[in-house]
Amino acid sequence: MKKANVIVKAKECRGQTERMIRRFIKKTKKERIVEEVKDRRYYKSPSLKKKEKRIRAQRRRLREERKRQRALERRKRRNY
Repeated sequence: MKKANVIVKAKECRGQTERMIRRFIKKTKKERIVEEVKDRRYYKSPSLKKKEKRIRAQRRRLREERKRQRALERRKRRNY
C-alpha cells in the first residue's frame, strides 16, 4: 500500500471551509485512496486483478483516442 499524503491548507482556500472540504475530496479521488481501501476490503485473486487492470487500461486508451479524435475535428472545423 502506497503512502498518501493529502494536505489542504487554509491559505490556498482563503479560509473557506466548504472550499477546503471540496478540495480535500478532489485530492483524495485523484490519489485513489477510497478506491484502494474498497479494493483491499476483500480478497481478489491475481487473475481477477489482472483482468480489472486490463479493462481499466483499455477504457483509458479508448477515452484518450476519443479525445484525440475530438481535437482533430475541432482543428478541421477551424481551418474551413
